[in-house]
Amino acid sequence: MRCLALNASFEPLTMVPVRRAVRLVIDGKAEIVEAEGTSVRSERLAVPRPAVIRLVKFVHVPRRFRRQVTNIFLFARDGYRCQFCGRSQHDLRHRECLTRDHLIPLSRGGHNGWSNVLTACSTCNTRKGNLLPEEAGMHPLRAPVEPHFVHLAWAVRRLTRIQSRYIKTFYGADVLRTLEGL
Repeated sequence: MRCLALNASFEPLTMVPVRRAVRLVIDGKAEIVEAEGTSVRSERLAVPRPAVIRLVKFVHVPRRFRRQVTNIFLFARDGYRCQFCGRSQHDLRHRECLTRDHLIPLSRGGHNGWSNVLTACSTCNTRKGNLLPEEAGMHPLRAPVEPHFVHLAWAVRRLTRIQSRYIKTFYGADVLRTLEGL
């Protein structure tokens, strides 16, 4: 189980292992906002098992950076579905997998940016090959766009019901629904 770490302003920062969260609480660097489950015990101390902690001091987090395209974030952005045939990762046959496809192939002047890559099953990627979508007669289900950093940061994390409340409070219900749909 992991713990949601909030900034002093209650902005969700990241997920940390429970052991790290307990260490931050014991060191006085964080406080427990929500606890669940049995207490974490040592010989001399019992601490409630934290589900959500809040840092005591505000930590400045720069938001003006752009996340590089990684397959983990790319697949999460596209809902773990091939953007040509619509099959999900679970629908793929033996020896098929999800891959990264470039709408404009790198060999034809394409780039590795968010607006040029999408998720494709290995069969569709091979069929499209070095062609443009129009030349291959294969058009993506959705146009690729750069996702908001919140979607990137939280798309690959599993949140408990308690932790989801804090994401909803800070970013809104629409963002939470989007994340739950990923």
